[in-house]
Parts: sequence; structure tokens; C-alpha cells
Amino acid sequence: MGYTPNSPQAPGHGPSARRRRGDPAEAARQWEELMTRLGDLRTNHNDDLLRGLLTTVCNFFEKPAERRDLKMAHLALKESRQALEVFSRYRHVPKVSVFGSARTDPDNADYQLAKDFARNIAAHGYMVITGAGGGIMEAANAGAGTDMSFGLNIDLPFEQESNPYIAGDPKLMQFRFFFTRKLYFMKETSALALFPGGFGTLDEGFEALTLIQTGKSTPMPIVLMEHEGGSYWKEWCDYLNDHLLARGMIRHDDLDLFRVCHTVEEGVDEIQQFFRVFHSAVRTRDGVIIWLWRALEPEEVALLNETFSDLMGGKKLRQPFSPAKQMSDTEMDVMSFIEVPMDHRHQGRLRQLINVINKL
Repeated sequence: MGYTPNSPQAPGHGPSARRRRGDPAEAARQWEELMTRLGDLRTNHNDDLLRGLLTTVCNFFEKPAERRDLKMAHLALKESRQALEVFSRYRHVPKVSVFGSARTDPDNADYQLAKDFARNIAAHGYMVITGAGGGIMEAANAGAGTDMSFGLNIDLPFEQESNPYIAGDPKLMQFRFFFTRKLYFMKETSALALFPGGFGTLDEGFEALTLIQTGKSTPMPIVLMEHEGGSYWKEWCDYLNDHLLARGMIRHDDLDLFRVCHTVEEGVDEIQQFFRVFHSAVRTRDGVIIWLWRALEPEEVALLNETFSDLMGGKKLRQPFSPAKQMSDTEMDVMSFIEVPMDHRHQGRLRQLINVINKL
């Protein structure tokens, strides 16, 4: 006797199938039991997110993936948890991610520039994040010193040893995947400094520019550092102008998302100046909320509205107001908010607005 689609004995039906698919009432009971066992989790203010995280994991039991895919998801989550644990202790300390070639020798002018830059920016209270390897990474860790350094090392087919200025330090993290490592280079930093380098350096630079240009990352200063007389970044900028801008693949104001600097003072000042009045920003559906270290004067608001009317589509920025999305994990002395209406297609123009605010 064969099965019929609605037969109690048909595949996909019956008690065992219901258990596999999950009965809602039973699932709810089991969930509450799990929450009880986890104790204080139910009173955690992140309860909804933790529930969602556990639900995602449970879904892998409902629809199992291939072992290699599960392994990737497991390791990526494990790497993220470990990185979050390390960075959480320094959440309120500003940081600069430094990129550059691992093949730069100590006698190279850019090696010394990276070392001096890191020493100077650390003296201004910034910690330095590098890839923990040699070359420019070693120079930056050496300049900042171990106490002011992080290292995000990557497992490679050939062994990449951590440089001696971060090796053995609790702030040295080991990553298997580039994508999780790159996530924390961007997530935990307030600024980026790129020195001449190879594929990896340009990859990090273009990813940062892409995230900022598309509004997926908060605006931040990006300095392209090179010794005086060097042509690496000039030739790179020529490529952008001749092959991307000339073909209409980027906007002219996208070139304001970074600045080429040839001295330590230029690079450090660019980062410091960016946070003179600007504190941080968060995207909303209709624009961006910008937190400021001081309230703007009425005439300053009027100037911004007039100068950046094209960015705001004829609308006006507002100050003060009570934002729908509150700020979290921030200093209490941030004094003011402004709301800038925009369509998120003109992040370079937004950067120009931030530059003007910082010069007011």
C-alpha cells in the first residue's frame, strides 16, 4: 500500500515530522525553559538580540548546512566574540587603523614615517590597530608602543609571525578569515592611515572608501601617508581621476573622502581637525543625524543650509531636536545634534559639510 500526500503515515506528516518542523507551543515552552536555565539573560537589556542570535543558531538544526559551511559560520562567530571581548575594554578610546606593506624595510623612509606617525597619534590619545605583521605594521606598533597597540593577525598558508612589538600581548588577536578581520579594522576605528602597500593595503583602502561612499560606515578621516617626494599616492590618485572620475564611475566630491599627506603633522592634524566639532553620525531613512561637541549658532546653521542646499534637496537641517534614534556608548558631554536630510548618494558632499562644520 503506497502513501498518499495527506496520509498520516506519509513522509513529512505525523508526530515525528511535527517534532522536526517544530510545534510552536512546544518550541515556546522549550525556549522559556532555556531562558530560565540561562538565568539573568532574560533581564539583559539586549535580550531581544541574544534571543535572535540563539534562534539563528537553532535554525541550523532545522535546516542543516554542509559541514564546511557550518564550520565557517562557527569560526566566524567565534572570532567575532573574541574580538569583541578584547576591544570592549577599550571601547571609549579612539583608534586609528594603520595599513601598509609588510615588505617595507626599516631603512625605508615610509617605515620611519609610519613609526613617527604612530608615536605622534598615540601621544594624542589614539590607540593604533595594525595587522600585526612586519613592515609598516611593525613600524606602527613600534611607534605607538605595546600599551597603545592592537594586532589583528591573519592565518596564511605561509606563516606570518607577529612583530615583536605586539607578540604575546593580550591585544593580539588571531583571525582565520579576512572578512571578519576586516570587519574589526573598520568597526573599531575612528580613522584610517594608509601607507604605500600591495594588494592588501589597496583592498583595505577601497573597502573603507566603498563603505563610506555608500553610507554603510560612519564618515571618518582617511589619510594616505607617504614620505615627501614620493609618488605612490599621486599615481594612485591619477588613476582615480583618469579611469574612474573621467568615466563618471565616481563623483568629484568622492575625492574628498581622503587626503594625501606627506608629513606626520599633516596626517595627525587631518585626524584631529575632523573631530574638532564633529563627534559621530548615524544614518536614518531620510538622512543622517550628526552629534556635535558644541551647539551651532543660528548664523552657522543658516550658512550650512545655504551652502549645502543641493545635498539636502531644498530641505533644511534642523537643530536642536530630539532624535528618534538615541546615541549609545558615547561621552555624556556631547552637546548638540543636527539632522541633515539627504538621499545617501552624496557621501562626499556630506564629508564637505562636516569639513565646513569643523572650520566654523
